[in-house]
Amino acid sequence: MRPHCPSGSCHRFRGSRWLLLAGLLVIAGWELARAETVIRNGFQITDPLIPVAEILSGGPPRDGIPPLDKPQFVTAAETELVRPEHAILGLEIAGEAKAYPIFILNWHEIVNDTVGGVPVTVSYCPLCGSGTAFRRDFQGKPGTFGVSGLLYNSDLLMYDRETESLWSQMLGQAVSGPRKGKRLEALPVTYTTWAKWRAQHSESLVLSSETGFRRDYTRSPYGNYDENGTIIFQISFRSKAFHPKERVLGVEVAGIFKAYPFAELAKVNSPLHDQIGETEIVLNFDADSRSGNVHLRNGQPLPAINAFWFAWYAFHPDTVVFRTE
Repeated sequence: MRPHCPSGSCHRFRGSRWLLLAGLLVIAGWELARAETVIRNGFQITDPLIPVAEILSGGPPRDGIPPLDKPQFVTAAETELVRPEHAILGLEIAGEAKAYPIFILNWHEIVNDTVGGVPVTVSYCPLCGSGTAFRRDFQGKPGTFGVSGLLYNSDLLMYDRETESLWSQMLGQAVSGPRKGKRLEALPVTYTTWAKWRAQHSESLVLSSETGFRRDYTRSPYGNYDENGTIIFQISFRSKAFHPKERVLGVEVAGIFKAYPFAELAKVNSPLHDQIGETEIVLNFDADSRSGNVHLRNGQPLPAINAFWFAWYAFHPDTVVFRTE
């Protein structure tokens, strides 16, 4: 016996049921698309934190730009290639200081090292001009990072060899893989000249050019890229407020991002006392070495990224910008 359906209510019910089913199928399709696995440079990328379409190949295969896993160091007296004006990344931990020349990092991008007893990864992305340093220990065990050959916002995507998770160098965060969402502990690394670093750290060791790889460290594989206005790869956001390669010191405090363009810092006396949100900071800037560092009023160092303006803005389009006027 068929049920009684007054005024065609059964037809409306069936119609609603089909609409509900169609909606569920659409949602399932969206979820399936999100969960679809894409292979890039041999990495399985599923539901990343960043748009998968914006994860691009930089050209070289995985570790085609070879990281330095067993770096060798020499004293200041022993170094032959490093000149006073050469740019370096400097890192000091527990009284041990080391310098990593940019002309070597241009060819390797990542150094897995130990400084002051702490396992660290020092990285430099030539395309973004960004130097960073992180602790590379996971649950008390040292990990190692490699160069994926992939880019996001023109920036190096590192990968950890233990899980093959991809990590954004600028963000210090895993964007895909088993460690997706986890963040690395950033360390205060200084972008400066060898002369400036050595004057402040007379006992500093310096990364040797005897890397085990045949590279011409007397030239840059990027030519005059640092000076021209070219941005080779896709980026999410652009700003014409400054020259794309204007160097900025980028700082993050309690979720607030602030950029200090060197062109603006050159107009004020150092140290600069400023405020980010409710936090008072002190910024030291040296125009000659084009370097700076940031610390709280109590002297505690704050990690800051010395990078090209276009790169900082691509990652932080809502950034506050320091201006003298």
